[in-house]
Amino acid sequence: MTSFEFRHRSQLRGQGMSNTAIASAVATGAIIRARRDHYVVGGAPESIVRAVRVGGRLACTSLLALLGVFVLHRQPLHVHLPHNASRMRAPHDRFRRLGPRASRDVRLHWHPLTDAPGQSATVSVLDALAQSVLCQPPRAAIATLDSAMHLGVIVEADLAEIFRRLPPRFATLRRLVDGRAEAGSETIVRLLLRAVSDDVRIQVQIVGVGRVDLLIDGWLVVECDSREFHGGWEEQERDRRRDLLLAAAGYTTIRPTARMVFDEPHLVLEAVRGLLAARAAG
Repeated sequence: MTSFEFRHRSQLRGQGMSNTAIASAVATGAIIRARRDHYVVGGAPESIVRAVRVGGRLACTSLLALLGVFVLHRQPLHVHLPHNASRMRAPHDRFRRLGPRASRDVRLHWHPLTDAPGQSATVSVLDALAQSVLCQPPRAAIATLDSAMHLGVIVEADLAEIFRRLPPRFATLRRLVDGRAEAGSETIVRLLLRAVSDDVRIQVQIVGVGRVDLLIDGWLVVECDSREFHGGWEEQERDRRRDLLLAAAGYTTIRPTARMVFDEPHLVLEAVRGLLAARAAG
């Protein structure tokens, strides 16, 4: 049993474990009793345990976040329930049953899965990605697909399969996916800037500087900074040196943070719009 699987007590018994051995394994932490007669391996991620505890499998953006794929919001917990499960089990009370709206920190998915999950405590990656397109705003959904491509979680051929699992109205998003984006903020800025320029390029190599996140109209550089890679003084000094080198070569640079991109996209858009207008008036 792996951390992404669960077993029913009857299966553990069939593998030769007595009730005493099962109780001992729970006591030592070798396995976790997620709910009555359902067990996951000790050390399983908390999100897996919670999903099994409420009677389903980890799904959608919750599974993708566990795999390191970008998702805009990590809450609530996304759980897929079998189509014949009309209600969700209470997370902290194995005897009581709750209606689907009783827990605000759990988002339930009922749509039939394309890939049979078997003993997996999660849906498949392709099912999770299809669910994430349905669950998120379009820009965030594309950022998730970009991230999965960039990280190698899926390959180009998988995109066609993912969109086959979605209603036809989502087909227009397919052509916007670009696995070269190295961060979700880059994808969202790229999509935002389509409203103000027809010339938006990503991951552009600038001689003497290196790669920049986005280049607009051949002269405006947008670098999307996150705390993870730009938080220390050494990183900030490196970034400022790059900006000076870009300025010396005739480029203008702006550096919105990931928080600004996610929470104040209008601010980023207006900054770019203002710079483009000033250049055009120039």
